[in-house]
Amino acid sequence: MAQVLEFRLPDLGEGLTEAEIVRWLVQVGDVVAIDQPVVEVETAKAMVEVPCPYGGVVTARFGEQGTELPVGAPLLTVAVGTPATPATAVTAPPPAPEPEGSEPEGSGNVLVGYGTTAPPARRRRVRPGEPAKGAATHGGAGADAGAVSAGGPGSVPVPGSGDGSAVPVQGSVAVAAAPVLGSASVAAAQLHGSPAVAAPPVGSGGPVAVISPLVRRLARENGLDLRGLAGSGPDGLILRADVERALVGTAPPTPGAPTSAAPPATATRGTGTAVPTGTPGSGTAVPVPTAPAVASAAPGETRVPLKGVRGAVADKLARSRREIPDATCWVDADATELLRARTAMNAAGGPKISLLAVLARICTAALARFPELNSTVDTQAREVVLLPQVHLGFAAQTERGLVVPVVRDAHTRDAESLSAEFARLTEAGRAGRLTPGELTGGTFTLNNYGVFGVDGSTPIVNHPEAAMLGVGRIVPKPWVHEGALAVRQVVQLSLTFDHRVCDGGTAGGFLRYVADCVEQPAVLLRTL
Repeated sequence: MAQVLEFRLPDLGEGLTEAEIVRWLVQVGDVVAIDQPVVEVETAKAMVEVPCPYGGVVTARFGEQGTELPVGAPLLTVAVGTPATPATAVTAPPPAPEPEGSEPEGSGNVLVGYGTTAPPARRRRVRPGEPAKGAATHGGAGADAGAVSAGGPGSVPVPGSGDGSAVPVQGSVAVAAAPVLGSASVAAAQLHGSPAVAAPPVGSGGPVAVISPLVRRLARENGLDLRGLAGSGPDGLILRADVERALVGTAPPTPGAPTSAAPPATATRGTGTAVPTGTPGSGTAVPVPTAPAVASAAPGETRVPLKGVRGAVADKLARSRREIPDATCWVDADATELLRARTAMNAAGGPKISLLAVLARICTAALARFPELNSTVDTQAREVVLLPQVHLGFAAQTERGLVVPVVRDAHTRDAESLSAEFARLTEAGRAGRLTPGELTGGTFTLNNYGVFGVDGSTPIVNHPEAAMLGVGRIVPKPWVHEGALAVRQVVQLSLTFDHRVCDGGTAGGFLRYVADCVEQPAVLLRTL
C-alpha cells in the first residue's frame, strides 16, 4: 500500500513569499531519504537547499530551472510505502477507511534556513463530509494544514517502467502541507481532488478569510484592515484583486464573475512529458487566467526581469523613498592618522584588522553618543523606537547583486572581532550562503562606496533603519595641517538620515564625532 505525498514550497520566513528554482537535486524516479535536499532555490535573501520531509520515490517535479514559485506551490510528489503491483489502467475499488493516525511520518524539516525541527504532531485525518478541526485558514506563522485526504483512489506512473503504465495506489492520497501555506495550497488541494478547507466568513471575532502571505503583506504595507473587506473568492476568500480594488476605491466584481486563479503547474512525469495538474481522471485542465499585458521589447531593447535579489532591493529602495524623508550631510576628514594607527595595530601581530572594522568601531562609539540614529519609526503608533543593540549592516557587492549582511551586537565587539565577522559574512555573501537571519534585522548601515573609486554619495536609507554612514575613497590631497599646506590622505564622509528621528544638530554632531575619530584615533580612547 502506497501513498503519494505532495511536498509544497514551505514558508521561507522573514516575509518572503516566493522563490526561484535554481537547480533540481533529484530526478523523477530517484529514491529520496527523509530530510534529503531535493532542490536549490534562490529567494530575495539567500540561496538555500530545501530538504524534503518525506522518504520515498519521486514521482513528479513541478517547475524547471528559472521557474518562480509562490509559498505553498507544489514542489514535488513522493510515493511513500510499498508500491502496488504494476497493472494497466484499471480503476481500483474504493479503499477501506484507514485507522486514525496511519499517515506516514515526516521529519518536519521544511523551514528554509532554520535547521531541522521536531516532527509535527499527529493530525486527525479529514474525511469527506466531516468538518476539519483546527484547519489553517490563513498564512500566519505556525499554521499547519496537516494531511488532507483525496478521498479516492488514483494511479501513479511507475518510473522506469518504459511503457508509462500506471500503478493503482491503494488508500487515500495524502496531500502534505507546509507549516505556512499561501493561496496555492487550496488550489493544489482542488487540483488533486481533495476537499478544500473553506475559509470562514469575514467577521470581527474570527480569523480573516485570507491565506496568501502576499495578500497580507500588501494590505499591511498600505495600512488596509482586512477585517472590513469582503472577499470575492470562494466562500468569501480575500484575493489580491480585492485588496488592490480596495486601495484604489473601485467596486468589487459582480457575483458569478470569474475571479483570478493561480496558473496550473505542470509536472514532469516518469515519461518525461509535461502534464497539466487537473483533477485526476477528469481529463480537464485548470482554467488559466488572462495574463496581464506585457510590453514587447522594441528592436535593440533588452528587458531584464526585476526578481530575486535585484527585485527585493528595488522594492526596498522604492519603499524607503516613499516613506522616509531623508537628508544628507557630509564632511571631508584627514584620515592620515587613522591609516597609521591601523598599520601599527597590524604590525603588533595577531589577526589583521581591516579598515572597515576600524570604521565600524568608530560608528558604534558615535551611536552610543547619538542613540537617535540607532532607531526606527513606528508609523502606526507615530513613535520613534530607540533600539538598545547595534546590529550593524554593511553593503557588499556580489555576483547576485547588492546584499547587506548584518553583524549582530556590533557594539559589544572590538576591532579584531568585527574584522573577523566582516570577512566571514563577505565570503558567505559571495558564495550565496547567507541565511535570511544574516541579511535582516539591521539597525544602522555602514556603506563603503569608496571601493568603487568614488569620493562621495547620497545613499538611500536601508528601510526601516534611520541612518546610513557613507565612506568614500581615501586619496592624497592638499590639506592644511598644523598651519602649513601638506599632502594628506583625505576621505569624504556622508550621513543620510531620517529627518523624522532627529534634526540637523544631532546628525551633524554624529558626523563631526566620526570625523574627529578618523582624524585623531586617540579620541576613541574616551569611549573604550
